[in-house]
Amino acid sequence: MNMGDAGDGAPPSPVAAALVDRRGVVVGWSRAAEHLAERPAAEVLRRSVLRLLADPGAAPAGWLPDSGTTRLRCGSGKIITVCYHTDGLRNPALSLVLAVAADQLSESEWDVALSRALLGQDRVGFVLRDTDLAVVRSNLARGAFAGPPLPVGSRLSDVMHPADAAGVEAGLRRVLETGVPLAAHEQRVRAALPPYGEWSLSVSAVRTQDTRGRPTGVAVLFTDATEHWQAERRRELRHRASAGIGGTLDISRTAQDIVDTLVPDFADVAWVDLADAVLTGDEPPKTFGGGDLHLRRTAARSANGPWPPGLLRPGAPVPAFPDVPMVRELQEGRTIVTDRETLDRGLADPDHLRLAAPEGGHSMIAAPLFARGLVLGLVAAWRTDRPEPFEEEDAALLAEIAAHSALGVDNARRYTREHRAAVTLQRRLLPQAFTFTRAIETTGAYVPASGGAEIGGDWFDAIELPSLRTALVVGDVTGHGLHATATMGRLRTAVQTLADLELTPDELLTHLDDLVSRLAGEAEPAQRDVVGATCLVAVHDPVAGCCTMAAAGHPPPLLALPNGRVAPVTMRPGPPLGVGGLPFEATTVDVPPDSALALYTDGLLQRYGTDIDGSTRELADRLARLRSSGGDLSVIAQALMAGSGARPPRDDAAVLVARTSALETDAVADWEFPADPRAVASARDAATDKLAEWGLEGNAFVTELIVSELVTNAVRYAGGPVGLRMIRDEVLFCEVTDPSNTQPRMRRARTSDEGGRGLFLVAQLSRRWGSRYGQTGKTIWVEQELSG
Repeated sequence: MNMGDAGDGAPPSPVAAALVDRRGVVVGWSRAAEHLAERPAAEVLRRSVLRLLADPGAAPAGWLPDSGTTRLRCGSGKIITVCYHTDGLRNPALSLVLAVAADQLSESEWDVALSRALLGQDRVGFVLRDTDLAVVRSNLARGAFAGPPLPVGSRLSDVMHPADAAGVEAGLRRVLETGVPLAAHEQRVRAALPPYGEWSLSVSAVRTQDTRGRPTGVAVLFTDATEHWQAERRRELRHRASAGIGGTLDISRTAQDIVDTLVPDFADVAWVDLADAVLTGDEPPKTFGGGDLHLRRTAARSANGPWPPGLLRPGAPVPAFPDVPMVRELQEGRTIVTDRETLDRGLADPDHLRLAAPEGGHSMIAAPLFARGLVLGLVAAWRTDRPEPFEEEDAALLAEIAAHSALGVDNARRYTREHRAAVTLQRRLLPQAFTFTRAIETTGAYVPASGGAEIGGDWFDAIELPSLRTALVVGDVTGHGLHATATMGRLRTAVQTLADLELTPDELLTHLDDLVSRLAGEAEPAQRDVVGATCLVAVHDPVAGCCTMAAAGHPPPLLALPNGRVAPVTMRPGPPLGVGGLPFEATTVDVPPDSALALYTDGLLQRYGTDIDGSTRELADRLARLRSSGGDLSVIAQALMAGSGARPPRDDAAVLVARTSALETDAVADWEFPADPRAVASARDAATDKLAEWGLEGNAFVTELIVSELVTNAVRYAGGPVGLRMIRDEVLFCEVTDPSNTQPRMRRARTSDEGGRGLFLVAQLSRRWGSRYGQTGKTIWVEQELSG
């Protein structure tokens, strides 16, 4: 920098002054120095002071003593001898070197020259204070230095903010009492008098003494480091913005990160307004000019704590803007800086101004959030307590932060759109959450992951089977995203189809394993290793009072018994689907009425912690507490899904809760007959008698025909014993069991055929029919509507 002397119109002082940093590089050069060395500041600044010497090698250890004489080579080439002296402080940052031609200075003139040089600077501040720290001499009295003037007799508290004055006076008092110099201390200064502002000073101080060594005061030397301080503060703000904004895929959280970065270091009040379309993941409409821009206050922060009551509240829609130049500038992607008066004239609406300008706000800055040619919203900031207005450097800084923030907002917007589409698809593929039969009641719940994780492939299902049986299914597809959701839909469809075939759970999983292996073969080579799933299938039979289940790499269900005991079902899970070549093993457990089953994916366990065993125990304890309170199934499912709340879920989760009920005591009747043609009549008689007992005489004719046909086929083709069971519910079930594994087939008999019409008649007279296989033999079932 060019260090001024006594004044522009005055003759140059014979005392040259230079500021030299710790490396010996000249960083300040006075006009007297230009005259003495015949070198302009541009030629000397940012170069080593040793380059000015006529013989640089004569300097001991590459540097000069604190005082003495040396020879300089002038710009014209002549060599002169000068006497020089440093300020004696030699602080780590800067040293002040004073020099005068040797033929112009005598020993007695040094004090006068030193005083004149110090008091004549307008880039280096000098204050001489007495023992009361009052100003005795200063080059700040005329206000040439940045900041308020310091008249003779004034104290720091007269011109500085009380907190800043107390800190500076404490440091100077220590120098006065101990004699230990203060070197290059960075001090923030806020003015208490006009011109208001904030500065950063590099302060050095030394105690002054009389000829007897008694303290007479403190000499303070300081330089203005405000420009460097402001640049450093802006650099830190840029770094904090780049590190703190855009780290989440939540739109509202990203907007809040923006205002948290700006307040309080950049502004006193700040907010972010985003287009309504952006908040839902869509692209904002392209608009130009005033009117209703469909913006919404998304995030806000005030340095003074609560949001000022007069301003537009977060979540509220932004009022329509008039068609004024500043609105168009924002829509064109430019940053604007304005004051309260200009904004008032532009809005021309006192009510709108009260919503847009905080009390005491004097300077405003606003920048658009501009990404991919779209204006997603805007960020605005006000200064209320800080007296200095926004400058062009602040506008450039906010524009840079807004550009980075706009990318973060747009990434969050695009994720929101894709996540919403995947969640919608996922929920459309899932069954209804609630099912109810006389034997069992089920409620399912699905919650996608949070914290920016993609949608997964978790699913649940409750499939009604014949004879009041119910298949409970829960599964988890490997991976995340739309491909996982699509795979989940295919697997759920396959499970429903296989369940309608009334396969046992282990057989069902075997077929499902083959399907997943085929899907992996159809996938791209890079995706084949990640195509897979886990699954748990349980079939509840209320007549037998048991549940048969098998798992493919899936956590076992929790069984809550009527006595209050809750524990995972002991079972041997098979490999995950898609591994192939390994068997699945079925497990059968007793499930009495008023029991509860909880089937879940591993995402639910993650909501209770990272330890699987500990999470399972905590989940079981919560189910026991919820069961004891007698809550509704939907309440239980949602409470289980809530987790412990210790950590945000990083995986989606599904849970299916089922509660069993008791059948009526006389709702089931069964018989066993030998493989004798005479047993057909006995079976018909037993069935009609039971129907009469149940008051279902209207079903007697059809039931007699069905029982007669099925029992006759069993006696003729399968052998004995032949079992007959009837179940009364909202429909009537008839089941005939025989030891044969031959699949019955319905065919169309020709006119001349004497037989082959039995199953055709059964199908025509019933609502539906089918068969299933057991460990030995098969069961043919028929379902018919209740007459009357």
